[in-house]
Amino acid sequence: MIHCRRLGRTDMTLSVLGMGGSGFGNVYGKYNEQDSVAAVHYAIDRGINYFDTAYWYGQGTSETFLGKALKGIARNRYYIATKVGRYEVDIPNMFDFTAEKVTRSVEKSLQHLQLDYVDVLQVHDVEFAPSLDMIINETLPAVEKLKKRGLCRYIGITGYPLGPLKEVVERSHVQIDSILSYCRLTLNDSSLRNEFAFFESKGVPIINASPVSMGLLAPAGVQSWHPASDTIKKACAESVKYCASQGVDIIRLAVNYSCNFDEVTTTLVSMNDKGMVDANIDAVCRPLTAKELEVRDYIVKHYYEPLETQDWEGVEVPQYWAELAKTAK
Repeated sequence: MIHCRRLGRTDMTLSVLGMGGSGFGNVYGKYNEQDSVAAVHYAIDRGINYFDTAYWYGQGTSETFLGKALKGIARNRYYIATKVGRYEVDIPNMFDFTAEKVTRSVEKSLQHLQLDYVDVLQVHDVEFAPSLDMIINETLPAVEKLKKRGLCRYIGITGYPLGPLKEVVERSHVQIDSILSYCRLTLNDSSLRNEFAFFESKGVPIINASPVSMGLLAPAGVQSWHPASDTIKKACAESVKYCASQGVDIIRLAVNYSCNFDEVTTTLVSMNDKGMVDANIDAVCRPLTAKELEVRDYIVKHYYEPLETQDWEGVEVPQYWAELAKTAK
């Protein structure tokens, strides 16, 4: 059985491997709904108890799927989180951090999920707000009101760049119960490790997501929307090929790495069938072999460490505001 860790000051003890909901929103392509429902049930039976979703994942598709998949399962067998702030695909309606929208969207999300409340309600990708002042002075207070209404039990924030997450934690008058960081505790970019001490000093636990860096470390390759530079994509693709040439599963290396930090409560992975559930639990629970450790160290040293920049901070946010400005003309 997979082991668990306490989520900070909350009463929640989460499995170190959680099920991410982006895949249920067709973010990585189509999936078989019947197989995925079976995967959700199987994951719970195997000890995975944390599910993370968002309206943004397929514009309600992921939430609706999980609402169906979890229907009939005792509410004390799982925890679930969703998000507010990021919504539609079209640029003018992509982000809205106003109190009014937050309130309306939570009510819609709960309808999708067929639930009266979520365990964690997270402000989605705070770096895209007009300013962090808005997150601190309007969005988070609105979420706190929803908490008082019983629509969520705890409050979190999410984002890709680490600086805005730290600033919101530092400045917020609303208690932040968790932060969700993605693609920053991976074999190709482990910069989140540099911030462990900060978040621990603030009493804010870390939820980690995407150990395969949104497909960069997957044999299937990345989606066209991936924001990484061509240089990063090339280095990662070469590392995937090297692992294959050595008969080593790079996804197993990646998941094992991300899930083995005590400073992180849980790591979220998309799993659309029972085979993926088994493979990811195996990656967490069974130690890497000497051969796997050798290959892991080799790809880090030869493909990732030489990169001048291992992340894509400063790419998506300016691009978003430039595109938004065009729509206003």
